Amino acid sequence: MDNIDKDLPIDNPNNHNNEDSSRDLQAIWSSIKKFLYELLNIKHDTDKKGTIEDIKGNISMKGHTAWVLVFSILIASIGLNVSSTAVVIGAMLISPLMGPILGIGLSIGINDIDTLKRSLINLAVMVGLSLATSFSFFLIPLFRAETPELLARTAPDVRDVFIAIAGGLALIVAISRRSKQTNTIAGVAIATALMPPLCTAGYGLATMNLSYFAGAMFLFTINTIFIALAAFVIVKFLDFPVVKYLNSVKRKRIAQTASTIAIIVFAGSIYMFFNLFKQNQFKQSADKLIKDLKSHGISIIDENDENIDYKNKTITIFIYGNKLSNNDINNWKNKLPSFGLEETNLIIKQGVDDSDLRHEVKSLSELYARNQEIISSRDESIKQKEEKIKLLENEISKYLKSEIPFIQISDEARVIYNGLSEISYAKTISTNFKTTDTILNFNTKWYDSVPNTVFQQKQLENWLKIRLNTKKLKVTKN
Repeated sequence: MDNIDKDLPIDNPNNHNNEDSSRDLQAIWSSIKKFLYELLNIKHDTDKKGTIEDIKGNISMKGHTAWVLVFSILIASIGLNVSSTAVVIGAMLISPLMGPILGIGLSIGINDIDTLKRSLINLAVMVGLSLATSFSFFLIPLFRAETPELLARTAPDVRDVFIAIAGGLALIVAISRRSKQTNTIAGVAIATALMPPLCTAGYGLATMNLSYFAGAMFLFTINTIFIALAAFVIVKFLDFPVVKYLNSVKRKRIAQTASTIAIIVFAGSIYMFFNLFKQNQFKQSADKLIKDLKSHGISIIDENDENIDYKNKTITIFIYGNKLSNNDINNWKNKLPSFGLEETNLIIKQGVDDSDLRHEVKSLSELYARNQEIISSRDESIKQKEEKIKLLENEISKYLKSEIPFIQISDEARVIYNGLSEISYAKTISTNFKTTDTILNFNTKWYDSVPNTVFQQKQLENWLKIRLNTKKLKVTKN
């Protein structure tokens, strides 16, 4: 009986728990995969036929499209000239620059050689019109000032590549939907900034600054290539229908041509991206070196981007103040590999030791500061005296205002009242312990021959009240 019990299988509850947990994890993972697929799936709601028609319809650069391009280039040139970002953004929103570029990416993706030729021709027309318009505008001497907005488009940066790729991907995904996302299309037009480099290239031609022209055209070329490349990738990913040709030999040749062009463009894009990446890395390393030099008390002037030459692998630094010894210079050169600047030539330019001159300048600065303190002290004293004078003038003015022109008043009274033999004047200040008043008292003396002096005295009092514009006045007889 014991042997039978030992041979029976034992049902372990832990096995059931493990199986249930495994099934729960699989269910959760399946839900996550389904959610991510639905979240990131761009093949759903794709309008392939409508997208091809829209892109082909916007390739042409003639008629009203050409004029819109000319006017938008003119607006952008004005915006760059006045360094107004808002005006430049407005110009980018109305420009039709994306049409031929998307046409190139689409035509390579679907092996449409006719659309590719048409796109390339219209791209050349677009560039020519843009350069001619901006060149004509910047030929006017009034509009040749170098502004920050212009200078920002004279050289490409590795970040411009990422912007062009992301913008191109967003653009082709947005316009391939059945419901077009116009806000995305407008945003991409602003972000990729195709128009400002063309305007800057026109400025370079107008001012005969070929470095500006070359840098701006390089930036435009990078944006163009990577936007077209992004369009090509999405077209291939979404399985857009390839153009069929009746002639199998021609179809094969066109397919090979399109593939070759795609490979060349892709390889060129990778090469350009790598060069820009290395150039950006070189500049960042040079900036770290300069920052470290400053942290060690070395004074550097004339920090221009031209002093960091990636092509020739040189960094030129201008130092003022205390001179660096040859040992110091060699030590800094030996540190270059630690900054990622191998095979880089560090050129340090410095003048003669100007310690005495700087000491003299410091002494003069201290003397100037002391003189300024003395002048400030004198200014404060003068200010106090002026305030005291002003206060006294105010007091005098108040006093004079309260006084009456007694001599003049007495002369006038004598003419009007010829019986008046004597007049005197005094102020009386009286109070009832609630209010205080100042009363003008006039004391008169009349000739004995004057009849009715009471009436004359009353008339004199009325005249004085009007003459002195006060009712607080009293006339008495001596």
